[in-house]
Amino acid sequence: MICGYVEELTMRLFLITVLLLTGGAMCSAVSAQDKKGDKDEVIRVDTQIVDVPVAVTGANGTAVSGLKADNFVVYEDGKRQEVADFSKTSEPFEVALLLDTSGSTRRDLQLIQRAAADFISSLRPGDRVSIISYNTDRRGNQAFAVSEVLSPLTDDRKKLQDALTNMHTSNGTPYYDSLLQVVEKIFRDKPAEEYRGRRALVALTDGVDSTSAADYSLVKDELSQTGIIAFFIKVDTREFFEQGLLGDCQSAIHFSPAQIRRYYKSFNPKANIEKAVNFCELGDFERLAISKKLYEIADAEMSDLARGSGGRVFPVDDLSEARNAFRSVADEIGTKYTLGYYPTNDKHDGTYRKIKVEVKGVPAGAVVRARDGYTAPKR
Repeated sequence: MICGYVEELTMRLFLITVLLLTGGAMCSAVSAQDKKGDKDEVIRVDTQIVDVPVAVTGANGTAVSGLKADNFVVYEDGKRQEVADFSKTSEPFEVALLLDTSGSTRRDLQLIQRAAADFISSLRPGDRVSIISYNTDRRGNQAFAVSEVLSPLTDDRKKLQDALTNMHTSNGTPYYDSLLQVVEKIFRDKPAEEYRGRRALVALTDGVDSTSAADYSLVKDELSQTGIIAFFIKVDTREFFEQGLLGDCQSAIHFSPAQIRRYYKSFNPKANIEKAVNFCELGDFERLAISKKLYEIADAEMSDLARGSGGRVFPVDDLSEARNAFRSVADEIGTKYTLGYYPTNDKHDGTYRKIKVEVKGVPAGAVVRARDGYTAPKR
């Protein structure tokens, strides 16, 4: 009996030892796996994916459809990057629709509303739209032009139509401020996965700011950080504006102090700006010279934002042409691909990185438009 007891005890001790050893190994494996998972998670959180919206058109100007991820090659500062994410043209978009209802456009409010409604209806069912426009805020005896978000992002066409119906006009153009609102209000939150890298600004405007607190350099920096594609339907209002500039000071259209300062800062920094801010002291020739340069500044800024984001500028002579321009923008949005990559340069140093996209396996003469670059985040 004693021998049998000893044998049984020995066997139990052996089994306990085996269980302890194998269990420890399993725990170690689980622990290692957890650590590996934690490490992977840290890498993924710490590395920022760069989204690059891309449009490809053939030699005849029509969009090239049916492309796949392996049709594209992406470079950052000349170094090839691995495409980690790819969205086809059929994926939905989020659109911030900015409608300039100031200046000469005030008399054509219904025309703007109809053109905007036509644009919204031409988008795809999954696309979401937000509307931003201008209004006049009265405080006592003073009136201020303000930028208002009339509708948040939604695919509810009835709500968007109601927002257009409730649109007003303004006595000034807070253009830069409204562009900042696109970043800080409409696109403040990160997009859902299906909209990542597929956000656009569509602005109907002449681009001549008159009342904003923000300036262009701030707007450009904020927009470039978001990766928003910028499309501009550029309305030519210069002739109408300059007709009202001339003649008696009391009845003429006035430049705002901000516009005059912008002109002299850019083109005549040695001038007595404080004296020139008094509109009535400006002669007709000087008024026209300022107007010409302000429109040149607006044109250059729109082109700069569009080119850097991979978007386009669609010039129109007047608002009656806006509807066709809006259709062109809708077609453009519907033919955008989006590439995503994790940059091999993972430094968080705040430097600007240049992006270049090439396309292969397409007919000769194809043209690629994509985001120019981005500024790396800082720790």
